[in-house]
Amino acid sequence: MTTLLQQLVYGLILGGTVGLIALGYTMVYGIVQLINFAHGEIFMVGAFGALATFTWVIPEGVKGTWYITLPLMVIAGAVVSMVIALIIERLAYKPLRNAPRLAPLITALGVSVALKEAVRIWYPGATAPLPFPKEFLTGSIELGSILIPKTGLLIIVVAVVLTVLLQVYINTSRMGRAMRATAQDPDTARLMGINPDRTIVLTFAIGAVLAGVAGVLYGVHINNISIDIGFQNGIFAFTAAVLGGIGSIRGAVIGGFVIGLVKTIAGQYFPGGTQYDYVWIFVVLIAVLVFRPQGLFGETERVRA
Repeated sequence: MTTLLQQLVYGLILGGTVGLIALGYTMVYGIVQLINFAHGEIFMVGAFGALATFTWVIPEGVKGTWYITLPLMVIAGAVVSMVIALIIERLAYKPLRNAPRLAPLITALGVSVALKEAVRIWYPGATAPLPFPKEFLTGSIELGSILIPKTGLLIIVVAVVLTVLLQVYINTSRMGRAMRATAQDPDTARLMGINPDRTIVLTFAIGAVLAGVAGVLYGVHINNISIDIGFQNGIFAFTAAVLGGIGSIRGAVIGGFVIGLVKTIAGQYFPGGTQYDYVWIFVVLIAVLVFRPQGLFGETERVRA
């Protein structure tokens, strides 16, 4: 029982990271019907942006004071991710907005490879994993025989809080209503005075900020980052978005937690162990989609005339 509960803790920590990334996938798809496969690299770039800020910007006298350094790193990671995402949207996706769906999909894959290679070539030492500062409270919280890393607890809390805030923003704010209207019918939304271009840009920005925050918290928890973290966690996040129901904010985060739990439980108890944990993730995904093609919380897709 102790081992099971400990694996559940690890699964929730992974799920929090995956859920934050999955929000970007599901929001962009809900607005422009685009699977942004470069979003995993946006997560990766945010982590490297925070590391660069820690290494070359934050004064030496401040380093080690986590309640100053960590917020600065989170802001830096979020800003870097947002700027890169907005540049990609303007240069790569906007010209293809009315193109057949295959064109922006292939473009997203190309952007993903380009971002990864750009970091590998231009960031010093990025050809190998780089140490990431543990700018938070060290140690774990003990609940009986269960250990909850404080960095992992931070990830879970931040994921839940940001998801709730995003859901409230989408449901109650003026721009949130604009997002929902654009997702339902962009042409009608334009006739009602909504600027779809501005809405799409805001959607990319919010998704990138969440991915950047996730990248920083991931690095703080794992204590190292590499150019490969975007692909691995991006695949998990895309799977979580599909599992939860692409276009559903709640579904994306719950899907992330499901993916995290399946991975850790399968690695511990299922046949094949950690060598086959990826297999069990997709077994669960396929099983859900067979009986509920729109995902756990998704709605049946409306065909636009």
